[in-house]
Formats: sequence, structure tokens, C-alpha cells
Amino acid sequence: FVTANVRIESQNSGMSTKVAKVTVHAGRDRIDKVLAPPNPESESGFRDEKAIMEAAQKFRAENNEKGFQTLIYTMRDYLPQVSKARAAKLVRALVDMFLDIENTDSNLQVQVCKECIEWATHEKRTFLRQSLEARLVAVYHDTEKYSEALQLGGQLLKELKKMDDKNLLVEVQLLESKTYHQLGNLPRARAALTSARTTANSIYCPPLMQAALDLQSGILHAADEKDFKTAYSYFYEAFEGLDSIDAKEKALVALKYMLLSKIMLNTPEEVPQLLGGKLALKYGDMGDDVEAMRAVATAAHKRSLADFQSALHKYRDQLELDPVVKTHFATLYDKMLEQNLCRIIEPYSKVEISHIAQSIKLSSPQVEQKLSQMILDRKLAGVLDQNAGLLIIFDSVQEDKAYEAALGLIQNMGRVNK
Repeated sequence: FVTANVRIESQNSGMSTKVAKVTVHAGRDRIDKVLAPPNPESESGFRDEKAIMEAAQKFRAENNEKGFQTLIYTMRDYLPQVSKARAAKLVRALVDMFLDIENTDSNLQVQVCKECIEWATHEKRTFLRQSLEARLVAVYHDTEKYSEALQLGGQLLKELKKMDDKNLLVEVQLLESKTYHQLGNLPRARAALTSARTTANSIYCPPLMQAALDLQSGILHAADEKDFKTAYSYFYEAFEGLDSIDAKEKALVALKYMLLSKIMLNTPEEVPQLLGGKLALKYGDMGDDVEAMRAVATAAHKRSLADFQSALHKYRDQLELDPVVKTHFATLYDKMLEQNLCRIIEPYSKVEISHIAQSIKLSSPQVEQKLSQMILDRKLAGVLDQNAGLLIIFDSVQEDKAYEAALGLIQNMGRVNK
């Protein structure tokens, strides 16, 4: 799209405002030329549609969200020239491409979706409006506007249940499940997912949607019941499905959660074997996600809290910014911290808290707080002497089985009839 390049270069090189305005008009003329009404007696309509998509791809490659927005608005005048089915397909494709632009302002995404929905409503194109509303629900979910996502999603579900578009119904039900999961409402998240899977079983479910359902099933099994064995099987199904359609970025997420399951199942030694498998081998060089999980698995295998913290710090974007991984690794951190504390205090009957803190490389208040929690949870038999800064460990009391047997015998004798 030559005019777009000229406009960007003229602005970046500091040329006059007058020149920039000329190029903007030239860009608009180019868009008008691309979107010229097709001749019904020729195939020019298809060629124009192809030109629109080429322009859209160029805007997306350049991250030119304003140019893309102008293209979406301008083409509306020409959509009546083509069939409703082709027009709907073109609008959906352009909106999807626009939402794929990296680092796009979320408010602009919402604005574009809403204006396209208003246009579809005005033109009485119900199926297109519903499809665009589903995209808007996804935008609300991705930008953490969960109340808006549930409100719009609820209205849309009522409509879709009365209609025959079950593919879109599955998509919205899955989004509802994801939203409830982010809000921590696991019962409703499970209910929405069950509805989505029930609907999906009654139709042909595309591989991408089936993989998304499997991925969400694994996430909920891990979050709700801590059933990482079942979660792993779902993640594996999702990974295989995504790999088969060459959706590598989404497959990488499924692989990441597979590795998470192995770590949480206390089998981190299986991670290298899994990564050396035929399917997973080609994902080893796709970013730092795999390396992050490998580092955590190594730390978990060594039971090294220092290595675990180092991995979290080094791969913060891959671990801390992923809500699924972050939640479970917080649990893993507590578990590893307890194991390290028990290992340090095991030889002692009395030990200074400062010595424990120095050994584990944490502050004394942090160690004291964790020890208090372990004592209250009955994971540690002891008491804290805060004045002396000591932890006093009690000897573990062995249960006297003879005493229990004697009590049982006396109870049985009491039931004997005289």
C-alpha cells in the first residue's frame, strides 16, 4: 500500500504538515479506488475484495491501526454492492485482522467493534451483528473488563440459544467459562464449560475450537480439584490438536501447561524426556516459555528455593504474567519453602530464627511468619519464642497403639450382655 508508506515516511522525516495532508488524501483516493463498485458483468468484485485484504494485511504488518480503522470505515459504502454473505465474511475477516494488530489500544478495539456492530444493526444483518458481538466479548475478556464481558455475553447467549448458530454459541459459552474462571467463580466456570462441550458434541467442532475446549477443561481441573493428572491429559489433547493444524503459538501454550502439570505432580524429572519427544522437540526454539519451565523443573527436582526464585526473576514475563502458571507456582513456592524449612530445622531442638533466615536467604520476618503458619496448620510441632528469637521444636509423640487397642477392648466388653 504505497500511499500509506509515503504518509508514514513523510511524517517520520519531519516534512511539512501540508505534505502530510496531501498524502492522507492520496491514501483516501487509493482506498476509494480499491473499493470502487464492482461491475456485475465481470469478476472485478473478487479482485477488489482481494485488494482490500492485501491492503489490510499491509496495515497489520505495519501495525498501522489508524490506517486499518479508516479502511474498515470507508469500505462500508461499498458493501451493499456485494452479496450479504460475502460482505459479512469480509467484515469479520477485517475485524479479526484489526484485533490481531499488536499493542493496539484496547479502547480503540472496543470502539471499532461497537461501530461495526451499530452498522450491522442498522443494516439488519443479525448474524453478522451476533458474530461481531462475540468478538467484542473476547476483547472485553482479554482487556480484563469482566463485568462488561458477562453482561454482553449473557444477552448474546439468550439470542443464540433460540437460533441455529451452534458454533457461535460454543464460542460464547467458552468465553463465559474463561471469564468466570478469571473472576474465581469456579462453579459457574465449570457449568459454562459443560454447556459448551454439550453443544459442541451435537455439531462438527473445528479442531481449533475443540483444542480450546480441551485447554479450558485442563485449566479448570488444575484450578478446582488440583487434579493435574487429568489436566495433563486434556492439555496433551489440546497440544496434539493445535499441532495438527499448525497453530504453533497456541500449541506452545498447551505444551507449557503440560510441563506445569508434570512439575505440580512432583515429577519434574520427566520434563526433559517430554521436551525430547517427537512433537515437542520443534517447539524448543520458540521463545523462552519452554526454557522457563525447564528452569523451574530443574529447581523443583533439586528442591532449591534459590534456583526457583532465580527462575521466576529471570523469566518473569513467561511465569509471573501468565495467571494460570502464577497461581500454581505460588502453591509450589509455599510447598518448596516448607520443605526447605523442615530440612534446615530437622537436626535441632532449638534454633535461632536468624540462622534459618540466613540459610534460606529470606528475611527474619518472612521466616517467622511462615513458621507461625506451619505451627497453626499443625505441619510443625513447636513454638516460637519471639523475645529470644528462637524456634523450639517439640519431640514427635509416638502414638501408643496398645492404649488404643485397650480402649477398643473395653468398649467391646461393655456391649457384652450379662
